[in-house]
Amino acid sequence: QVQLVESGGGLVQAGGSLRLSCTASGRTFGSYSMGWFRQAPGKEREFVAAISRSGRSTYYADSMKGRFSISRDNAKNTVDLQMNSLKPEDTAVYYCAADRRGGSSSSVLDYAYWGQGTQVTVSS
Repeated sequence: QVQLVESGGGLVQAGGSLRLSCTASGRTFGSYSMGWFRQAPGKEREFVAAISRSGRSTYYADSMKGRFSISRDNAKNTVDLQMNSLKPEDTAVYYCAADRRGGSSSSVLDYAYWGQGTQVTVSS
């Protein structure tokens, strides 16, 4: 089992940047593929990005490609999401998630472990 804690959210103007971080507990962090998801008010939780166990493979939702970057440090048990060129429509609660099966999936159903979320608000 793994516990996840996100940090780094906040208020930023459109065009600005934020870096989210997720810290995992336990000694088996490298056995999980990791994902970032987000949920805006009144909307379903949606995929943002995922990264493989080793960090060599990354995946992004189409609307995030070129703006967001996911990375991980298995020695520090962290996975980060660098968000650039932020838009008001990026406003949401951002969640970190872990998948023991290592599939780097874009589906919320494949992730068994979730953090509590961190709020990102982008003003116009």
